[in-house]
Amino acid sequence: MDEKAVLVEIKSAVATIKMNRPSAMNSLNLALVKDMTAALVQVQEDPSVRAVVLTGNGKAFCAGGDLFYLASLRQLASARKFIAEAGNITSMIMNMEKPVIAMVNGVAAGAGFNLALACDLVFCAKSARFAQSFSKVGLVPDCGGMYLLPRVVGRHKAKELMFTADLIDAETAMKLGAVNQVVEDAELQEVTYKFAERMAASAPISIALMKRVLNQSDNYDLATTLEFEADMQTLCMQTDDHMEGVAAFKEKRAPVFKGV
Repeated sequence: MDEKAVLVEIKSAVATIKMNRPSAMNSLNLALVKDMTAALVQVQEDPSVRAVVLTGNGKAFCAGGDLFYLASLRQLASARKFIAEAGNITSMIMNMEKPVIAMVNGVAAGAGFNLALACDLVFCAKSARFAQSFSKVGLVPDCGGMYLLPRVVGRHKAKELMFTADLIDAETAMKLGAVNQVVEDAELQEVTYKFAERMAASAPISIALMKRVLNQSDNYDLATTLEFEADMQTLCMQTDDHMEGVAAFKEKRAPVFKGV
């Protein structure tokens, strides 16, 4: 039996979703897209999971779409269906109530770059490289790239990266605001999982509500945002987690949040 194209491991409230096509640099084909969709559903529905780490097996995070598979999609309907299903992964990551951390262990190109951008935080190895590589093969960005990248680096820089398909290093990605931390390769897992465990110990209701609004903040004016804040803060104030946070503050101890 062939090994799954995506592996899931759950440990100490942190789920790891690992793209598992190392010989193809974890490029997206139908099997990986189907397995990734199932993995995201699994971790979202698992109440024991409080944080998610997305990474790749081998030397790459994800090299984008599998060009050999894309070339096999000669009918418009099948091609569009695959691109839409791949794009839905971005939507699932962004709409998931739990924080998702991209652990970029190597190259993140094309759709791989955009899947990393869809995550709430991006930690990357010093050796990682990023590229909006679509124009080199006569394609346009997908998996939400034309929505996400301009919001991170600005419209003009996004155009430059997409028009040229230039490869940028981890430090450049950091300067552009596309990643949160650049870590020595040997320390990437330790640093990422330490942060993931910190997220897993945070108040899940407040994290989920913050993520929901922040991912749409460009679409809201101040008045709408203030209304959302009032509604959500009122909700949070009624939770046991808020009471636990206040009690922990008074007692000078770490809070134990339960998501209720």
